[in-house]
Amino acid sequence: MRIDKYISSQRTDLSRSDVKKLIRAGRVTADGLTVRSPDEKIAEDASVCVDGTAVEFKEHIYLMLNKPAGYVCSAREGASPTVYELVPPELRRKGLFPAGRLDKDTEGFVLMTDDGALAHEMLSPAKHVPKTYRVRLETPFLPEYVPLFASGMTIDGGEKCLPAELSPDPRDPLACTLILHEGKFHQVKRMFASAGNHVCYLKRLRIGGLLLDPKLPLGGCLEIMHKDVEKLLLQ
Repeated sequence: MRIDKYISSQRTDLSRSDVKKLIRAGRVTADGLTVRSPDEKIAEDASVCVDGTAVEFKEHIYLMLNKPAGYVCSAREGASPTVYELVPPELRRKGLFPAGRLDKDTEGFVLMTDDGALAHEMLSPAKHVPKTYRVRLETPFLPEYVPLFASGMTIDGGEKCLPAELSPDPRDPLACTLILHEGKFHQVKRMFASAGNHVCYLKRLRIGGLLLDPKLPLGGCLEIMHKDVEKLLLQ
């Protein structure tokens, strides 16, 4: 791979033209040797530094973001802040996007990645990758919700839902945990509305077999290690 492409693909703060200027200024090294030409070819496992700081090559990046309410899962949406603003500069990559959206007023786990193949597999209706939510209701949880959600209820507009797993919080009569195997528009709110209740608070806690890090603060973002990425697809 050309070294200017290598660096610009890993550092969103540097364009190809920026990288070429740095190379010509002698500020880039590969395996300890100063690089003199932007079109010099290097291996993906080469040790590359810009101004002495290592640039680690990663084919893809996977980020766990604990989204606060008030942020939207898109690049631009009016005056609302976006989840992209929560990603630290050192973790930003070209092509980064949220794999699966949360509503503006919903908190919790959003996967940010540049791996389109993994996102497609994770979001595919055929895969039924479970997503776990913490829900707080306007009025107390009723026992009849459990078989209703498990039966595959029909919500407004006549949409049929897949069976969902619902369990009450024994310590809070207004709270429960919900596991969905699909992702319809505003699905959690519409399901509880069809059951005669209203969702006051919603947070996604888990995608597949990967739990939102309980130590990650709202608005926090961390890189998911490759050994944990496969957990995103567990059913």
